[in-house]
Amino acid sequence: MKITKVTPLLIDEYLLVTIETDNGLIGIGESGAWGYLEASSVAITKFSDYLIGKNPLMIEHHWQYMYRFSHFRGSAIMGAISAIDIALWDIMGKHFDVPVYQLLGGKVRDKARVYYHVFGDTKEKLISGILDAKQQGFTAVGHLTPFLDEDRSKRYFKTHADKIEDAIETVKSYREAVGNEVDLCIEIHRRLTPTEAVQLGRGIEKFMPYFFEDPITPDNFDEMAYVAEKINIPIATGERFTSLWEFQMALSRNSVQYIRPDVCLVGGISGAKKIAALAEAHHVGVVPHNPLSPVSTAACLQIAASCPNFAIQEYPLGEHEPPKSNMISGAPIHDGKGYLLLPTKPGIGVELKRNAINDCPQRVKKVETRLHEDGSVIDQ
Repeated sequence: MKITKVTPLLIDEYLLVTIETDNGLIGIGESGAWGYLEASSVAITKFSDYLIGKNPLMIEHHWQYMYRFSHFRGSAIMGAISAIDIALWDIMGKHFDVPVYQLLGGKVRDKARVYYHVFGDTKEKLISGILDAKQQGFTAVGHLTPFLDEDRSKRYFKTHADKIEDAIETVKSYREAVGNEVDLCIEIHRRLTPTEAVQLGRGIEKFMPYFFEDPITPDNFDEMAYVAEKINIPIATGERFTSLWEFQMALSRNSVQYIRPDVCLVGGISGAKKIAALAEAHHVGVVPHNPLSPVSTAACLQIAASCPNFAIQEYPLGEHEPPKSNMISGAPIHDGKGYLLLPTKPGIGVELKRNAINDCPQRVKKVETRLHEDGSVIDQ
């Protein structure tokens, strides 16, 4: 069996790849470098020069060959390698007529617990979203900010006291809305300084968040360790990491209790499986990052199915609605009780729809960074 074609596909807000073989098998994957999808698409095309004519089942060899080909990497390159890796695993599963997780040692669970996305630019909308998720049967919610999901075009200012106190009160209102029947995955999106993160973390401890996600930027591993040492709630981080070695540095500092590998960014299923094993040695849970398409969700579930230390899966909105439903068939199903059913079809379990490119034209992400009231750049 030989690879005959590698095609990057910029569809809606996503970058997918299909890999075709001479015996008719087609694999599908996705890049998670979502701010730089055009660059990641070009990298896929470059790697295709190497891949065409090769045996698609030599997945680890191809991974090493692409990763070690040049001196420079980063998110666009790792997104490309990840998309290709996922597609190759999809082909291997189809070749052996089994789900990919069966090739990773078999499943260790029958279904995967998920947390559902909640958005809102007011507290009322956020609380309504939590209650709606609970009504749908979800037992955890995430992407849940205590700072509101405000438009980046709106300049920001609050006094320090108002910023921290209001965030604490907001988390309190979330807990009061759903009691202890729904876990709260509190998402900060890297918008605090280390000292602010400690103050907020201590302030929301009593509301028992499942985790405190990305309270600060991931640029300095020691800073995250500083925060982790001073609060008593678990930190979740890693969605911006692109390699096994970044996770190793975070784990060695005890700066993370739940790692957040993005299967579409850390080297695909191959990379994510290694990262999960590394975390297992530290008794750290795995919460795969997943703000992307149903291809990403399906790939994440291969990790959820096969990793003993999997904790919970991020589950984005609209998996069974347009535009996503116009792109992909076979998207994983929510059981109505807070779990996704594991795919049983060969490969990762999803397929690109025939008219996906025409039905879901590319939507380009514009460069827009939020500003402070004084005109300086802030993180959001």
